[in-house]
Amino acid sequence: MINTPQQKRVLQSKLGRVRGLGSTREGVHHWWAQRMSAVALLPLSLWFVYSLITLTGSDYGTFHAWASEFGNSVFLVLLVVTMFHHTQLGLQVVIEDYVHSEIWKMGMLLLVKYGSVLFAASAIFAVLKISIAG
Repeated sequence: MINTPQQKRVLQSKLGRVRGLGSTREGVHHWWAQRMSAVALLPLSLWFVYSLITLTGSDYGTFHAWASEFGNSVFLVLLVVTMFHHTQLGLQVVIEDYVHSEIWKMGMLLLVKYGSVLFAASAIFAVLKISIAG
């Protein structure tokens, strides 16, 4: 009769031992969120680049009027939110993979998370200020 964990481990296959040590499926949500944010960034980035190309050579007043339009303001806010969320997700993966000290890892993850929120909030505030004042 097998009584100890060591005896059970000897009788397990290598695949069985690995399955017990693997992911708890938390990475699936992160993977999907990163892919969906990348998909959302494609049309938003294309819109933004097209808009900048059409505004090339314009003065500040023209840009201000463009950014004050309701649709452009909404797309700018969506671009900012999606971009900073995608950036935070990507940096989180890099930190989790390459930073081995738990203290540094937690500190850097908090810095990235709060930095993303801070910069996204300030960019949203700037867009709203332009759109409301315009």
